Amino acid sequence: MGAITYHAVSEMEEFGGYYHKGPDFKKGEPNMRREFRNLDGTVDHPFEPKVNFSIGKTLKLLKLKKQMKKLNQLMQTKYAGYDCYGHIGVAKGEYYGISKGVDGHCGATKENSFPNYIKGKNPNLKDLALPFSEFCKINGVEEVQRIWIAPFTSFGYGFFDEIPAALVMKYLDVTTALEFVNMQLWTWQDGTQEIYEHVNKKLMHPAVLGTEVVKVERPDGKVNVTVRKDGEESTETFDKLIITTPLDYFINYADATDEEKNLFSKIIHERYCDYIATFESGKSPNISGYMVDNMVPERLGHAMVYYNRWQDLDRDCPATVYALANHTGSPDVEYDTVMKTMDEDMKKVGFPIKEKLYAQEVYYCPHVSAKDYADGWYDKLEALQGNLNTYYAGEIISFGDMEDTCAASKDIIGRFF
Repeated sequence: MGAITYHAVSEMEEFGGYYHKGPDFKKGEPNMRREFRNLDGTVDHPFEPKVNFSIGKTLKLLKLKKQMKKLNQLMQTKYAGYDCYGHIGVAKGEYYGISKGVDGHCGATKENSFPNYIKGKNPNLKDLALPFSEFCKINGVEEVQRIWIAPFTSFGYGFFDEIPAALVMKYLDVTTALEFVNMQLWTWQDGTQEIYEHVNKKLMHPAVLGTEVVKVERPDGKVNVTVRKDGEESTETFDKLIITTPLDYFINYADATDEEKNLFSKIIHERYCDYIATFESGKSPNISGYMVDNMVPERLGHAMVYYNRWQDLDRDCPATVYALANHTGSPDVEYDTVMKTMDEDMKKVGFPIKEKLYAQEVYYCPHVSAKDYADGWYDKLEALQGNLNTYYAGEIISFGDMEDTCAASKDIIGRFF
């Protein structure tokens, strides 16, 4: 899904000629709808004051509204400069990158909005190295985690007690978060992969697909890349190398330097598990749903969100179910255990699984710890750009969603090529 802050993706759409649907969806389009479901199967309405009205609930929502306003002001003032792609300089209290701003939203103007670069110094930005839960606490905005948690943790990006605030706020900047709250979202009729397939068809030199890179060597100012396709290996020589695949895997097949090995070994990733399933007749969810009570480390391996894509199919629509299997400081949950637990969770909330059509665990959201972020990991990576004619791109550069990845790639090409 996307929103008005998906600037780089919009450029890809224009180039490829394949466009999103929404936020005003028509019949037959993959409409974005969601509910919040308690673990006993009842539907919750945490942000609707008139549903299950109580004084306590009303006061809690007023507190949330006040803290949302406070956070918006803090990000525009105390943390000015946070809303650019990438992490260059943040650990030193600096910022440099393409702006994520949308003119007229959350204080952004035409001059400091996409696609302009913004640059400056702001010592307060060092706070973004803190885990998001701690960042919220020191700023007195703990309640906003109730808004941010669903489109962050349930989407596989980790838990707030471990993930640096910079990753949370660069993905879910205030404008994007408000778009999620108000359900002003985009979807793509045939999925997001079609964006890039359409782009690839229009490239002068389309991406070569179906190949495995088995070796990379960088002798004498050149780059030798050995690939395997249909069981046969071949080597080609290039002038430059741009790595967009996981950097922590690069050290396994390339002539990585000691500096690269040391830096890339610090990368950690999420173990995100999901499956698409059918349900017993008439018992599938007819709307996407969050199970917020499972979005905490203590419920690791439990189903956090289910996604219903086609409203027209009502109670007979297959749905995708997602869970996280790892958390810093906690034992990992085995894949088979996660699958079984997710089945049990879905049954408990009223959606008994009939058949899994496809299941997987994926390498997801590569990032570094709060400690390594504060120690300047991203500035160390930036210092390596261009060494041995090698450039580093991909999810790790900004964040693991497609917008940040595309925008970070735009930045790399704009600055070095």
